[in-house]
Amino acid sequence: MSEKLSRYEQIWQAIEKAGSVNAYVREQMQKNGFMVARRPTDNMSKSELEKYRQELKKEAAEQRRLNKEAWQAYKSKHIVHLGEGIYWTDDTSEDQWDVPNANKRLLENQLPALTKVAQLCEALNLSVNELRWLCYQREVTEKSHYTRFEIPKRSGGMRAIWAPLPKLKQAQHWILHEILDRLVVHGSAHGFISGRSIASNAAEHTNSQVLVKVDIENFFPTISWKRVKGVFRKAGYPEQIATLLALLCTESPREIVEHEGKQVYVALADRCLPQGAPTSPALTNALCLRLDRRLTGFAQKAGWRYTRYADDLTFSLPANSKHPAEISRLLGTLKRVLGEEGFNLNEKKTRVIRKGNVQAVTGLVVNGEQAPRVSRELKRQMRAAVHNLKQGKTLPEGESIQRLRGYAAYIAMTDRELGASLLNQLQQTQGV
Repeated sequence: MSEKLSRYEQIWQAIEKAGSVNAYVREQMQKNGFMVARRPTDNMSKSELEKYRQELKKEAAEQRRLNKEAWQAYKSKHIVHLGEGIYWTDDTSEDQWDVPNANKRLLENQLPALTKVAQLCEALNLSVNELRWLCYQREVTEKSHYTRFEIPKRSGGMRAIWAPLPKLKQAQHWILHEILDRLVVHGSAHGFISGRSIASNAAEHTNSQVLVKVDIENFFPTISWKRVKGVFRKAGYPEQIATLLALLCTESPREIVEHEGKQVYVALADRCLPQGAPTSPALTNALCLRLDRRLTGFAQKAGWRYTRYADDLTFSLPANSKHPAEISRLLGTLKRVLGEEGFNLNEKKTRVIRKGNVQAVTGLVVNGEQAPRVSRELKRQMRAAVHNLKQGKTLPEGESIQRLRGYAAYIAMTDRELGASLLNQLQQTQGV
């Protein structure tokens, strides 16, 4: 494969040197003696005519072979096609959607200046064929670039996670660290951002007279690959590069079915953000920049505090606020703004929690003026689990040491002393 690719790359270099495919073909035909000089056939004998015909046939066959070879050489250096429903052109001229002073914008944001496919391939350490293979949209395929597994939802049921395989994951990590982590995000966003967490998200809502928690319906599936392409275009990338970056970060929701004794992956809808790709959370933050600006502006005017952690939106009215708690106005405005930004409110998950009840934000209790903290119930359960392990008792079905360590680390976010103590005790029970 590598020898074949190298040969085609050499051929493409020769084509570029010749100036065009036609010029290259003529050059090769003449060099190797296949070009036949045209001459009149009226006075040819039967044998001369047959010989002339055979020469023309050899010339035509060689021309077809060279053209086919040139096409393979072209494909070794160009994308050509990306599957059904994906528009692609090798024309790299500017279009109406290019942002003004695109190169300057990339430079100001310290983003890689990628304007050609070859530059993207070099940055990702991929050949053109590998890049096309990772981006290609297949409605039905026997192989997927993702592995699927399920995790339980907090609200019940199972959530499908599609984790990228190593080669695609490596490309996505490059996009995340070199591009997405450098894009502007709003101060109200707290999910998957360095220096922010569920604790910083919850800290904005301590001591509230009323807390309103809402959820965006089908958050990741709502964000199509075209919307993702818009993020990269706005960042300053041209059509071709933005298309490829968007395809690398998205995939069609798929169902795994048996067909003729084989397992195949069938696309159920257009490409969107997969839950499990390292690029998905950062893309949601970049894409929700205008949504966060609008909701923050409304919240400040109406006396509310607002934060977003992924698809969880939280509003709170401070205990000392003089503003009325106009919850119907809040929800009406929220539903309208979400709709205008391409999202839907999940009304089944809307929660209004008033003072006197347990108010929790991203799992942390925020009642009173204290810092956000883990619920007493979880702390009690963790102490009981550690005690049982010390007594030599087995863990309940579905529980594991790794899961308990995760809870202990979670507790340590807001109660470092207790969390460290629990982690230490868990290590001791395992003889670590």
